[in-house]
Amino acid sequence: MRIATTIFLTDETIRPDRLARELEQRGFGGLYLPEHTHIPAARETPAPMGEPLPREYGRTLDPFIALGQAATVTERLGLGTGITLVTQHDPVALAKQIATLDHLSGGRFTFGIGYGWNVEEAADHGVEWSTRRELTRDRVALMRALWADEPTAYKGEFASVRASFAYPKPANGAPRTLLGGAAGPKLFGHIAEYGDGWLPIGGRGLTEAVPVLRRVWEDAGRQGEPVVVPYAVRPTPGKLAHYQELGLREVVLQLPPAGEAEVLRTLDDFAQYV
Repeated sequence: MRIATTIFLTDETIRPDRLARELEQRGFGGLYLPEHTHIPAARETPAPMGEPLPREYGRTLDPFIALGQAATVTERLGLGTGITLVTQHDPVALAKQIATLDHLSGGRFTFGIGYGWNVEEAADHGVEWSTRRELTRDRVALMRALWADEPTAYKGEFASVRASFAYPKPANGAPRTLLGGAAGPKLFGHIAEYGDGWLPIGGRGLTEAVPVLRRVWEDAGRQGEPVVVPYAVRPTPGKLAHYQELGLREVVLQLPPAGEAEVLRTLDDFAQYV
């Protein structure tokens, strides 16, 4: 099983380049980074992880710049977002960022996407909350048109792009795309429609959910099986063994949003799982 990691990198934590070197040297498989552009100080949306909202949420580094730095000091380490708030980006510009990162890293990028929880943050980007899932799907389709081998136009419900020359291309046509969110018919339908798999936070309830997702995937006519990558997991030997029994091949362990010494101690603790 591939053992990857995630962390809230901030202006107060270990640096991306330092962490990436340590991860690769120790045999970890990947680094996934979350995204928040800002956290409005006046917020009515309750934080799903509980209040008060942890300090690191308002201090996160831009994940694409941080992953670019990580890419320059590594050769094999997987790079991913967990997750990109697609609706908070211009899709043409985001397509360019992703293609550039994937091209320069030799195809190491995983595009973890999600719908967010912070209504006020999304509203500052002009996002209508009730349509954010459909907007995400539309923008991913537009980006894939730009990533196509030949100039390809796209006209969707929310946006369009002319047939265009858009280089570089992602190394393998399009990066692996994993959708985050709670198990349910709508999410699983979208995964089967335009994703490569699921990025479930915490990894609970997978015994029941994974077979359901696989049925939805099969009913949609997709080949093979959806990738399922438990995310932000607090590991135990029993938990990881259970994931293997379910046929899962990757798990993302949660690192503390801390300075170098604490993060490296945690990596030492996690080394038993690599």
